[in-house]
Amino acid sequence: LRAPRIIETASEQTPEGLTTKLVAEVDAAPASPLDPHKELTIESVLIPMVGRAGHQTWTLCVSSQVGCAMGCEFCETAQMGLIRSLTTSEIVGQWFNARWGTPHPTRAPFQPHAIDNIVFMGMGEPLDNFDAVVQAIRVLTDHHGPAIPMSKITVSTVGRIDGLRRLGELLRDDGWKKLGLAISINAPNDEIRAKLMPINRAMPMADLRQALLDLGLASRRKLCFEYVLIPGVNDAEAHARELADYLRPFAPGATGPRGMVNVIPYNPRRDSPWPAPEEADVGRFVATLASEGVFVKRRRTKGRTSMAACGQLGAAHIRKRRFVTLETSAPRA
Repeated sequence: LRAPRIIETASEQTPEGLTTKLVAEVDAAPASPLDPHKELTIESVLIPMVGRAGHQTWTLCVSSQVGCAMGCEFCETAQMGLIRSLTTSEIVGQWFNARWGTPHPTRAPFQPHAIDNIVFMGMGEPLDNFDAVVQAIRVLTDHHGPAIPMSKITVSTVGRIDGLRRLGELLRDDGWKKLGLAISINAPNDEIRAKLMPINRAMPMADLRQALLDLGLASRRKLCFEYVLIPGVNDAEAHARELADYLRPFAPGATGPRGMVNVIPYNPRRDSPWPAPEEADVGRFVATLASEGVFVKRRRTKGRTSMAACGQLGAAHIRKRRFVTLETSAPRA
């Protein structure tokens, strides 16, 4: 397997700067003589951010797998199925590409940037590729290498309880305590979440909440609960109040770790059954959560028209090609 090489870019201007999707090529593994696609592609996104003080930073959204096995209805990557997991070098290579650029014989290079933050929110479920993701984080935080602070790295998961328990063992170590953790919650109750996210049928919300409380992370930075707001599905004011009730153990003053809700306006995938939400509906949902005492932020939409926004990464031409065994289902040594 070789490190990914940029073969295509797509950029979109935003008020905070140029958002750029990087499409990189990785080897198929294993390659079949009957398979017309000898290479696979992965996508990462370079996102400009401007803070309250007006200082610009750059966040890199990286992928951990080609495709994803989780099957979430709202996600473009999920429509691919899981093709294979990425190696540590392929994950770290996405940082190298964004930081330094990779020459291509026929395409003009994009402008690389110093990377301030890394989020594992691209293609794939990071906890289904646990060992490679953990080793990539070790490389990315190495003081003799990329030297990204642990506090500037966030792992986003659908909430695999088995993977969370393994991650919890690491988070007790001083060197890992500042790692960011984001939970893709997306619903106020099991009925809605099970329709959107098949993982909820095996690992319902009450069990997920208890697993997060059992991690014993009260002294670390906030847990982020990501909530993709989908019109007519999970965006009613009653849903906001129900979500607030679910998150009471993570409210300020509670005994568990503090939680923050990041409301993400839905970015339509290909052949989406839903449109993007109206801004007024997003504002109403956020305001209702805030009135219930929830610490809430609205994620700014970037890259939607170039299929680079949250939930839009994925290659339609390699959908459902090959499924592989998940690492977390294998016995541990």
